[in-house]
Amino acid sequence: MKKKILVTGGLGYIGSHTCVELINKGFEVVIVDNLSNSEASALDGIAKIAGERPTFYEFDLLDAEALDKLFKFEKLDGIIHFAASKAVGESVEKPRLYYRNNLQTLLNLLDNMVKYDVQNIVFSSSCTVYGQPDILPVTEQTPVQAALSPYGNTKQICEEILRDTVKAEDNVKAIALRYFNPVGAHDSALIGELPLGVPQNLMPFITQTGIGMRKELSVFGSDYDTKDGTCIRDYIHVVDLANAHIVALNRMIGKKQKAKYEFFNVGTGTGSTVLEVINSFEKTSGEKLNYKIVDRREGDIEKIYADTTFSNKELGWSSEKNLDDMTSSAWKWQVALREKQATEA
Repeated sequence: MKKKILVTGGLGYIGSHTCVELINKGFEVVIVDNLSNSEASALDGIAKIAGERPTFYEFDLLDAEALDKLFKFEKLDGIIHFAASKAVGESVEKPRLYYRNNLQTLLNLLDNMVKYDVQNIVFSSSCTVYGQPDILPVTEQTPVQAALSPYGNTKQICEEILRDTVKAEDNVKAIALRYFNPVGAHDSALIGELPLGVPQNLMPFITQTGIGMRKELSVFGSDYDTKDGTCIRDYIHVVDLANAHIVALNRMIGKKQKAKYEFFNVGTGTGSTVLEVINSFEKTSGEKLNYKIVDRREGDIEKIYADTTFSNKELGWSSEKNLDDMTSSAWKWQVALREKQATEA
């Protein structure tokens, strides 16, 4: 019998890539997505790549009644929880939206896990839980600082909810993956990052500017204490990140956890500035990018990158793709998307 995994936000960017890897590794996938920042067409992409179409439910995890019905009908072996609002800047403008979406949806899931005896959850956390760390690179023992945005704060609180829940509930186990910055797309160019409206993240804004959808890219700040004055992030290819979820899930199902609640950094261990990402894009795409330096953006961390020693050793996982792989696959996806949209027009 295949293990059945619920993927919340499974038609989103990271979720869709993880669904492909789950199916490729022999899992049965059930997706819940409210399509607030994704499109149903991602389901076709998943099916084309993996040769199997996941079961799909369209509703919001805030709908407790609909979620209860799903748990009652689908006998689940685990959950990978992606569904959340995720833009730092937007969270500063709309804090209540972020607290409601990100906290209550997790609580609804945990209520049903306890009720229906679903024991395993992999949680989509974030390096934003570290705030602006005093020492780099960031290890799992780096102290969690005061969050610089409501988004980052929701991830901290969600981890606390998980930590307290596994203490109180005998049968619930959790692993939080603290991602750094996922970018890139599947090599098939059938799925990738598809933000609705104006992108909040760097890479899709770069590719949309490169293809002419956006007039220019704003680089927020050039006076940071970094090699070229722009912010540093640890960018990780989305397929590498997707595979980390499967490894974490198998760790729980195989009862190899060393504690009921564990957390791991998921990055490459290499920090890249915004200008280095732009240079990589220009190299791999052959396009000259129109960008300008503007003022710093509220809520942005100056520099952060991972020490992945613990996750490499303990999970037996490591990233495989480099920055050029990330920018070239993101561009390939953007070009394929334009061709698809032109065909449909």
